[in-house]
This record gives sequence, C-alpha cells and structure tokens, in this order.
Amino acid sequence: MSREKRIGLARVLSKMGYCSRSQATALIRAGRVTRNGRTCRDPDSPVQISHNRIEVDGSPITKAEPIYLVMNKPRGVVTTASDEKGRRRVYDLLQPGSPWVGPVGRLDKASEGLLLLTNDSEWAAKITDPKSDLEKKYHVQVNCLADGELLAKITRQCAAMCDFGEPTAYRDLRAKTARLLRHGKKNSWLEITLDEGKNRQIRRLLEALSIQVLRLVRVSIGPLELHDLKKGSVRRLRTEEKRAIDRALRSSVQTPVDLPGIDLPG
Repeated sequence: MSREKRIGLARVLSKMGYCSRSQATALIRAGRVTRNGRTCRDPDSPVQISHNRIEVDGSPITKAEPIYLVMNKPRGVVTTASDEKGRRRVYDLLQPGSPWVGPVGRLDKASEGLLLLTNDSEWAAKITDPKSDLEKKYHVQVNCLADGELLAKITRQCAAMCDFGEPTAYRDLRAKTARLLRHGKKNSWLEITLDEGKNRQIRRLLEALSIQVLRLVRVSIGPLELHDLKKGSVRRLRTEEKRAIDRALRSSVQTPVDLPGIDLPG
C-alpha cells in the first residue's frame, strides 16, 4: 500500500505550478477539473499525485518547469491576480501568454521594489516561512527628521494600540535594524531590516509612532539585491542568485508550511 501523502485537489494544482490555489478552487467548483476521468467539484478532495490522473478542460496536468522571476514593482501596482477596481496588476507587467507564477509574499499597492514570482510553491513557502529568518531590507522615506531616539524605538518591541481591522487592538511590532541613510529639511530616508513578515509591518510600526511613510521600497531579500533593475522590469532569477538564496534558506531550520503569498484570489 502506498504511503504517499494525500493532499487536497486545489492544492495539487497549485503545487504542480498550474495556477494559484484560489484559481484552482474556482476551476474545480466550475466542474472543469477531473480526477481519473470523473468530474470532481470538491477542492479539498484528497489526491495522491502519483496515483491520480488530473485534467483541466480535458488536458492532463503535469508538473510545470520551475520558473523564478525578479520584478521591480512600481508604486500603485497590486499583486492580486484580478482586481475589481481595475487597477494595474503585477501580471500586467509580464509578457502576454507567460506561464502562471505567483508573488512570493506581497508588497501592498503603495509599496515598491523587489518582488519574487514563481510557480514553485514549496520554494516560495520556505522564503515566506517566519522561521527562515531571511532578512528583507527596505528604504523608507518618512515625514520627519529621524534621530537616534526614533531609530531605537523602531528596533524595540512596540505595542501598538491601533485598530487595523484585526481581532486584537494590541500588536507587537519591531524591526531587526534601523539606520539613517540621509535626510533633507523636512524628511528622512531610513534603511529598515525585517526578519519576519507581518502584514504591513513597517507601516503599522511607524504609524504607531505617529510617523508617516512617504515611500517604501524593498531593496533586498536575503542575499538578493534590487540593484539597477528598472522600475516595472522583470527578469529571470540567475542560477547563482537562486543558489545563494537556497544556501541562506538551508542555514536555518525549515518546517513544511502552506504558502499564503502564492494563494492569490481568483
């Protein structure tokens, strides 16, 4: 008897790099997916990848060739697969007809900079796993003249009594490091390093300190740096860059997790 783990049908389509889990769920519920020749409308129906034949619209699904992309996401672009407001999406920056990929983690609409996209859900899960300790660096313009006291507050545990639509009003927020890059007459640029990935972490942290974020640019993920990639441009992740990220991931203990960042709506 096979001991291969059974996983949900929607997750299988995502793991095989065909589409996101939410897109797979929609396909399954629409009756477009068959398992061993029979239509299955339950996204959580258990499947053994090596023992079941999966088809979408009559075409067999096989594991896609891994794709790893680097993007310099412009401000005002959203990372969702579809947008009811008609806003520009990161998918609009890809070549027409490109194979499906999903963002590894997210940058909100107002944020910009380094964004990874891939169809390798297991690799993406390792990067987004909080236990990876993979550092992300951001250059952040704020509406004040930063001093040592502010930098110290950013790196201390900060209990923010703010309502962000979450069940609990208190949230512990901090950055790993913060340093001053430069300042003008009324604002400053900071470099803030995170080793975890809470939702809108930098914006929430600075808001709790009554600081307004004017711009927020992610400049690195682990050993990978944005460098001179033009805004809105996309390129393949180079072999040596992939290897460097993998080495950084291997230096920390990994546990299997689902991939929230790649599970895009619709």
